[in-house]
Amino acid sequence: MIIDTLENIESYTGISKPLAAGLRLLKTTDFSAVPDGRYDLNEDGVFYMVQSYETKEKNDTPEAHRKYIDIQFIVSGKEAIGYGSLDKMTEEVSANPGGDIWFYHGPLSYVTLESGCFGIFFPQDAHAPAVAVGGCGPARKVVVKVPVQVIGE
Repeated sequence: MIIDTLENIESYTGISKPLAAGLRLLKTTDFSAVPDGRYDLNEDGVFYMVQSYETKEKNDTPEAHRKYIDIQFIVSGKEAIGYGSLDKMTEEVSANPGGDIWFYHGPLSYVTLESGCFGIFFPQDAHAPAVAVGGCGPARKVVVKVPVQVIGE
């Protein structure tokens, strides 16, 4: 897991070209002009989703993905994201392999992300997004999905 701000994205662009493309998208796009929805970024299978929602009081079923790395970027608002090591999760609650999402129970720590912050969650990172900070409220986020198979490119 990586937590940082857009000012420091160059520190991570050497990990892979597809991951760098996702990070640069976040730095160079005015998402206030992009409607909610799903968008393809490039031919490497990288895509992103723009989402507007209300944060919730809790999220006690962290999720994990096997085929994709998540870059979660807060456009506006703020939220806490729970995170924990997948190998420390105590129970698989449900799964949708076709949608590349598994839900768990297990111990979490929390970090607050505000506008301009991002988190990168790898397959070994369970994460529970959209948790309210100081009361439920509106948030807008971009989630970039980078296929694990292209991370070495």
